Amino acid sequence: MSKTDTNQKKIQAIRGMNDLLPEQSPLWQYFEGQVRALMGRYGYDEIRTPVVEQTALFKRSIGEVTDIVEKEMYTFDDRNGDSLTLRPEGTASCVRAAMEHGLLHNQTQRLWYQGPMFRHERPQKGRYRQFHQIGVETFGLEGPDIDAEVILLSARLWQQLGLDKHVTLELNSLGSMDARAAYRDLLVAYFERHAEVLDEDSKRRLGSNPMRILDSKNPAMAEVIEGAPKLMDHLDEASREHFERLCAMLDAAGIAYVINPRLVRGLDYYGRTVFEWTTTALGSQGTVCAGGRYDGLVEQLGGKPTPAVGFALGIERLILLLETLELVPAEARGALDVYLLPMDEAATGPALLLGERLREALPELRAQLHCGGGSFKSRMKKADKSGARLALLLGEDELAEGSVTLKFLREEREQQRLPRAALVDTLTSLLNGESLA
Repeated sequence: MSKTDTNQKKIQAIRGMNDLLPEQSPLWQYFEGQVRALMGRYGYDEIRTPVVEQTALFKRSIGEVTDIVEKEMYTFDDRNGDSLTLRPEGTASCVRAAMEHGLLHNQTQRLWYQGPMFRHERPQKGRYRQFHQIGVETFGLEGPDIDAEVILLSARLWQQLGLDKHVTLELNSLGSMDARAAYRDLLVAYFERHAEVLDEDSKRRLGSNPMRILDSKNPAMAEVIEGAPKLMDHLDEASREHFERLCAMLDAAGIAYVINPRLVRGLDYYGRTVFEWTTTALGSQGTVCAGGRYDGLVEQLGGKPTPAVGFALGIERLILLLETLELVPAEARGALDVYLLPMDEAATGPALLLGERLREALPELRAQLHCGGGSFKSRMKKADKSGARLALLLGEDELAEGSVTLKFLREEREQQRLPRAALVDTLTSLLNGESLA
């Protein structure tokens, strides 16, 4: 190897795009498994879309004057000169796929997806440049009942995860496009009268997306924002009735909520119902799930008018919340049940076959075979380091008499030797949480 090669700088992951290490994977698998099972219980079907789309898809759906399109998208020209973008969110891709494959014509759809999204923003704990979302999108249903269902689905997820006491549902209605246009004029006139208080970002938004000013976190503008006209006071009658019926359904289901007139969402395609689930357990990282109704998006992307509602949640942020609140269950830690430990080379083959027989008889058993030889002391160190509750020892004596020795690695108990024929029943007791005495 040349001196140049040895002096080369090590290649590291891109800032804000993180590796998911083996000790973290079980928690992600647990979380994703909870979501997958829940979606099945509600009759939602999974859809998977590419991570790269034509840039025009996001410009037309999200809006060219949003922060995402203006500042955060990973956009590049491919070798054919086409402008492509790593998807910054999942709704537009889901709509594009549903339109392209004829899933929307005279049909209703309840879909969900999971996968990585990409935005070039300042990385911070729980918010990264490659982040992972789970999304729900429904099409062809215009009543408030489907709005209520997707909210109830998300509420049941919090209940399953033990988060229901740590999150708050915030609701608002953005009304129809016509009502929003009239309200926009009122809002622009109001903020123009207070232009001296607006920061530069808000002044820029005044001519492009004035409703986003309401979402500003600048404390110097708090009083002016609080005095701004409220969209709820300017809703069209149909949107007002839709919202009142939604609230009545949530009341009947026992779902507590707060009406937040400043909740506008950051994407242009929302209308009528918008909602967020927020928490105070993560400081400024308050929103863990957000969504709403986007009846105009399909038509905006070239399809026929199609009512739609959905939400997205960030996996990293929710896992951070589970860890912060110490709500990670034991089954999410991915610990081994047993470590198969041949005490010498002669026992390696029989231990390998024993492991296969156990996996056949006990599909839920998590068992790892010691490989690589070594002294008995080093083998025991590896067994302990594995995190398994039990080591199953096979040596000369055990091979001769058809037995196996159980060594308790996490409990102060005497090791036991038992016939190999009794091993399945004994381990079944272990998996069921019963005593192994």
